[in-house]
Amino acid sequence: MRGAELVALCAGAAIPASAQAAEPSRTVFGTLPDGRTVEEVTLSNGRGVTARILAWGALLRTLEVPDRAGAPADVVLGYNDLAAYLAKGNYFGASVGRYANRIRAGRFTLDGRTYTLATNDGPNALHGGAAGFDRRLWTITAVTGGATPSVTLRYVSPDGEEGYPGTLTATATYRLDDTNTLTVTYEATTDRPTIVNLTNHSFFNLAGEGSGRSILDHVLTIPAERYTPVDATLIPTGVHRPVAGTPFDFRTPAVIGARIRDGRDAQIVRGRGYDHNWVVTDAPTAEPHPVARVEDPDSGRVLDVASNQPGVQVYAGNFLDATAVGKSGLAYRQSDALALEPELFPDTPNQPAFGSARLDPGQTYRNVITYRFSTSPAHRTHR
Repeated sequence: MRGAELVALCAGAAIPASAQAAEPSRTVFGTLPDGRTVEEVTLSNGRGVTARILAWGALLRTLEVPDRAGAPADVVLGYNDLAAYLAKGNYFGASVGRYANRIRAGRFTLDGRTYTLATNDGPNALHGGAAGFDRRLWTITAVTGGATPSVTLRYVSPDGEEGYPGTLTATATYRLDDTNTLTVTYEATTDRPTIVNLTNHSFFNLAGEGSGRSILDHVLTIPAERYTPVDATLIPTGVHRPVAGTPFDFRTPAVIGARIRDGRDAQIVRGRGYDHNWVVTDAPTAEPHPVARVEDPDSGRVLDVASNQPGVQVYAGNFLDATAVGKSGLAYRQSDALALEPELFPDTPNQPAFGSARLDPGQTYRNVITYRFSTSPAHRTHR
């Protein structure tokens, strides 16, 4: 399926309007060991969609969305208390950075100088290191009401944090509108040359995080003709491989579980399923473009994801091992949810063919991600 076709699908049935958006609320969610307070902001659009955002990790803690019958369910993984996020965050709903995804050996070179990063994924750096942006308390700088309620959070990462150069000022803005679209906008500026790649790491299960169902029967579409195969440590090998004829071909809608265990493909074995980057465009674009569509045939919930970033990392929760107990009291296991992370390609700082992750003073990094929810009228069969 090409991008234009996915755009057409995005115009599917919207959830009926019923009321005006409620004014945002702001409450205390918990307290950090050092005494700092962690607040939560609730956004509601009056059409049955409610999002709760924590200042810890600027994360999306809950996202309630109606099914085709109008019954709401929370469709993202997460916890009910701050202690659980501190003990085993798992990146649930988090804003990740300073560099989302993996950097080979935790090293990169910029302007002739080699920087050594904190490694937290075998030999590699992952999602900004052991104490990345997901493990930081962000400051809530603005909460606005009206037809499109929003919250803006800011985090200032000092020069040298986790090994990255430059003081980076990052913001995350969540907006919920009356088309049932949650938009997450990341921006960043720096006082010296650095690298940056921010994204949201929400784990979605359109049946509901407490449903006890996996995402293996969800239907996935990705308008990408190529993906980036990985080595044994999940670092891209440097090539863009065609998806045609592989378990990675989602150009037309396909059931996620149909090929996720196809051990004849070495990439499936290495990722323990899907934990790969798809190449949607070759470089960032001026405006968001479709990167993925997910449907749950039983509930009828449909999620369309768009971004201005060139890649989307698809991760089917392969390393969830039932040691994290979520909001509904269920132990989260492999394939209980799907993360869709629009971003630059993994390890871009070490792979010039992938483009550039560089940010200079005077420039503004920007990643705009939209999550649009609708419902399908009836079951459809996919293979």
